[in-house]
Amino acid sequence: MSQSPGKLSRRTLFAGAGTVGAIATVASLVPAVRGAPAALEQPLAKPAKGGGYSLSEHVKRYYKTTLV
Repeated sequence: MSQSPGKLSRRTLFAGAGTVGAIATVASLVPAVRGAPAALEQPLAKPAKGGGYSLSEHVKRYYKTTLV
């Protein structure tokens, strides 16, 4: 099944549109990935007498999600 060089098939059109969409998605996510490592918190040292529970930002966020 040969095609003339001037015609596009639906398969080629949709494959091209999918590729362009995937590239646009990756390009929009790249700036967000670069900024993520700067936001990491330094882990706190473990207490000498055991325990280890601390009210961190992660725990506070969890508690906010449990409110009704």
